[in-house]
Amino acid sequence: MKLEFFYYTGCPFCHRVMDVIDQLGINLTYCDIMNDTSALERHINATGRRTVPCLYIDGRPMFESQDIINWLIQNKDKLK
Repeated sequence: MKLEFFYYTGCPFCHRVMDVIDQLGINLTYCDIMNDTSALERHINATGRRTVPCLYIDGRPMFESQDIINWLIQNKDKLK
């Protein structure tokens, strides 16, 4: 399963998700939309918006920090 997490450093909701990622020990790719213009363009092209946090699960975007956290917790055993 390919996981990519789109975020920016100043986003408190992104940090909530990143804390859970760290606590669960999940390995994924981080994409900082403020420091990586290609990641931002790819995110906008895929979703039509700049909204973060966004977790791409095998190329499908999931928004909303609590939804992402819930999904990570429910799937943690498959992700390590």
